[in-house]
Amino acid sequence: MPRRRTGPSSDAGELLQTLGDLTGRILEGIKLQQARVELAAALQRQVLSAELPVLAGLQVAGRYAPARDGLDIGGDWYDGFLMPDGSVGFAIGDVQGHDVEAAALMGQVRTCLRAVAVATTDPAEVLQRTNDLLVAMDSGLFVTCSFLRFDPATNELAGGRAGHVPTVWVTGDGHCDIVLDDGGLPLGIYPGESYPSTRRVLSDVGAFVLLTDGVVEGPGYPIEEGLAQVANLAVGACRTDPEELAARVIKVADLTGHSDDAAALVIRYGGLQQWQDEG
Repeated sequence: MPRRRTGPSSDAGELLQTLGDLTGRILEGIKLQQARVELAAALQRQVLSAELPVLAGLQVAGRYAPARDGLDIGGDWYDGFLMPDGSVGFAIGDVQGHDVEAAALMGQVRTCLRAVAVATTDPAEVLQRTNDLLVAMDSGLFVTCSFLRFDPATNELAGGRAGHVPTVWVTGDGHCDIVLDDGGLPLGIYPGESYPSTRRVLSDVGAFVLLTDGVVEGPGYPIEEGLAQVANLAVGACRTDPEELAARVIKVADLTGHSDDAAALVIRYGGLQQWQDEG
């Protein structure tokens, strides 16, 4: 006698229902993660596409490259903006990690720096107040950062560093230096941290190259070698268009293994005294 085919048991039906629910939740999670990534990528594009300030005798260019592995977003950024007292601020930084959370915090740090610079333009105070804000936010991530202030009235460049990569400085006579000014801890670790500032009066022609560690450091590639590579490129900075130099500098990251995202900011100055006299 042929066997009668029966429907699935109640246990099997419950199992199928559970699998269906789990599949639905997984798909919803994937869509949510995709939305978060797209939002973070849009935020990073907006930050990095912001127009850098243009001043007489000063040319600025920036570049960004995502890590080779993982998402095409991260926590590295650069920025430049005019401040209320007529000076201009430049920042470059690196939020721990290269994921959605890092990109989101990067946007917040950039906003904090700009907001604090309305109240004070001194790099040491800008970093100190931004640090205290980030500690209060308790994001669990830390941020390395360099902040510079250029005063076109005096040609003074003041800078502060929060656990960040040294800056490469080249002058018109071909002298190149890796600037190891004193700094403080990365932002967002301890409240009340102080950040020393250094002041220089710029003259003649020269350039500063600001970097994140993704440009000059990687697995099996020491930071000293990366900085030396950038310094070699920067020697001709005074005769090279800043856009071209920034493009060359960011390619140094290819030598490091590119395990982290990378950013570079080139600030070239020249004819500053002439512009001051004419003003």
